[in-house]
Amino acid sequence: MPVKICTAKQQMRAAQTFTFFSIIAVLLLPAIIPMLLLIAASIFVYAAAAHHPNPRVCEFLKYSGYRFYGVVGALVVILNFSPQMSKAMGGWLPLALVIWLACILVVVPLGIRDLMRAKKEPWQDIEYESDEH
Repeated sequence: MPVKICTAKQQMRAAQTFTFFSIIAVLLLPAIIPMLLLIAASIFVYAAAAHHPNPRVCEFLKYSGYRFYGVVGALVVILNFSPQMSKAMGGWLPLALVIWLACILVVVPLGIRDLMRAKKEPWQDIEYESDEH
């Protein structure tokens, strides 16, 4: 099997990519179509980085995935009860703003923290065996 090198910069970018795009997706939450496309794209990014040769990259990905997919799952549940909740909140707009703010508070601050932590991480080039020919 051929040996490949994964540079420190590639590892840092792999650790940051999912977190970065999950922040963008949450900030674009009111625009439903880009949000749905970003959720679909996030699955591919997550799957691509989940088997990274450096387990530290997978650690960053795991916790960012917990936050993002937890918020998306909670949105599914919350939106099922949105007619009742909108009456209690005084309308659709206040409900939408509260939901959006809650999503931002869960994903964005911790995501920014993880982006900065990944940048400060002492990444080193690694060699790994690849199945590609």
